[in-house]
Amino acid sequence: MENKPTQDGTVKKLYHIDNLPQDAIWRDKIGLCTRSLGQAAGSRNLYVNIDSVPPGAYSTRFHSHSQQEEFFLVLEGCGTLHLNDDCIPVKAGDFFAKPAGEGIAHTFYNSGENPLVLLDVGTVEKEDTCIYPRDNMLMHKSNGVTRVFRLDSEEHTWTSEPNEEVVDENGCTTDSLQVLK
Repeated sequence: MENKPTQDGTVKKLYHIDNLPQDAIWRDKIGLCTRSLGQAAGSRNLYVNIDSVPPGAYSTRFHSHSQQEEFFLVLEGCGTLHLNDDCIPVKAGDFFAKPAGEGIAHTFYNSGENPLVLLDVGTVEKEDTCIYPRDNMLMHKSNGVTRVFRLDSEEHTWTSEPNEEVVDENGCTTDSLQVLK
């Protein structure tokens, strides 16, 4: 469903979080769920997501952005915010803002027994470089094209999905390589 602005630039559609279109909901195979409220409502320059992270899972791979600014609010549950070299316990009501800059790597880990639910808000940038320091990877988005590189070469067998575990070409289990389709 697409929202089109009226002549005065406003959008005349109200959504409910429980009735999002299916293309605004993403799930991975272990239960991480992202509901893209901003996308459903027609936001162009801001994304607004509700991320539900199951116990024992990560919200994203540990990363930083060169251009994208982000804000996070813990709505439910408890867990751990990995922020650069720090591991910070978080609970419902905690929030922080992350300005753009490659030096602010982050992810949330659900160390609790119930889902960790996050409000995740950020700017939508035409160009952005994500650095994944623990994976020695870089993902660059420019002009609608996304390219993934090892810090020393282009990479075609990696995904940014945080909880993906696959078998590499040598039959070894890994959580950082996947054949992209």
